Amino acid sequence: MWAINLRIIGIVLGVLALYTLIANKIPQVQSEVPKALNLSSNVTPEQLVSAGDQLFHGAGGCTACHGLGTRAPNLLTDEKGLGPIGARCGKREPGKDCKAYLYESLVNPRAYVVAGYEPIMPEMGRTLSPQQLWALVAFLESQGGTVDVTASDIPAAAAAPAGGGSGAPGAAKAAGIADGSTDPMAIIRGGGCLGCHKIGAEGGAIAPDLTHVGSRLSQALIRECILKPDTRVSKGYEKFVGVMPKTFGNMLTGAQLEALVQFLASHK
Repeated sequence: MWAINLRIIGIVLGVLALYTLIANKIPQVQSEVPKALNLSSNVTPEQLVSAGDQLFHGAGGCTACHGLGTRAPNLLTDEKGLGPIGARCGKREPGKDCKAYLYESLVNPRAYVVAGYEPIMPEMGRTLSPQQLWALVAFLESQGGTVDVTASDIPAAAAAPAGGGSGAPGAAKAAGIADGSTDPMAIIRGGGCLGCHKIGAEGGAIAPDLTHVGSRLSQALIRECILKPDTRVSKGYEKFVGVMPKTFGNMLTGAQLEALVQFLASHK
């Protein structure tokens, strides 16, 4: 009996070891990753604004929600008569000026959620460097406001924890979404997926319903859709091409990606 039990335990441990090895071997660089910034100590506000503009409209993935006026507040145009974000950011939270509010909104977006919107934004400090974060702040300030971000802000951000947690931004990034949890729903909520996709009774109806996605797509195709969302577009959603962020391959750990793929594939 003991021999049989030991054999079973050995098989289980072997399978777990193989699963872990495979999960950690999965490429995580297939998604578009925001290009690193190398800004000098004498960087000008104009240079920061330009870099932030490229991030906002490109690999930062900001336009996936902001600007549509449905999932997140408009930032570059008027929002309910208050003007673009640079004109209203200093009036959001008592005691916080525009710069402090915008930075907090990027690294800890759930600290203040604008009325009428859901807390679906991921913590950008997990995927962006301090230079990239401050470039975005400068760009957003320039939308109807005064840019007061300077090079002196960047070293301070590099030493401060992103998202109000412990550790540097790089450490948070390594942990993955939802602090590295492999609970699929924690990943889905932490990644902001429910802002567009519906799973069961939760989520939006802007992107394909994932409740029975496993009956439509194989594990391989689900993985591809997460890492390269524009390569396979569901019929009827062509106008939303480019909306889903291409950074999940960089935001998820290998174990998280596999847990998410298997979870979705099981939804037949």
